[in-house]
Amino acid sequence: MQLRIIDIIKTNFAVTTDDGDRIFDLLDQNFSKKNPVILDFEGITLMTTAFLNSSIGQLYSNNKYSSEFLNSNLKIVNVQEQDRSLFAIVVKRAKEYFADRQGFERNTSDSIYGSD
Repeated sequence: MQLRIIDIIKTNFAVTTDDGDRIFDLLDQNFSKKNPVILDFEGITLMTTAFLNSSIGQLYSNNKYSSEFLNSNLKIVNVQEQDRSLFAIVVKRAKEYFADRQGFERNTSDSIYGSD
């Protein structure tokens, strides 16, 4: 299955969590049926980590899909050069967050508000 991001979100700006959630839902539907997916970012001129966290980062929640499964079944194409590093950041953070959600949230809170 090939999903063209621009056709789904109807804009060349992949920036909102709502649009990311739409992509996640389509990925989840396909992956639950063991269907591989190609995410095509052709025409996307602006992308944010908020969009990627909700579309890709959520895939790592609750160990629903292993890294091995995602590496084998998710292919990402036509990403602009300057956006490629965002994927690595999002995946790394998602793995850290979902591995120790409480610790991650506590550390983030401590960083913002200071520890008790």
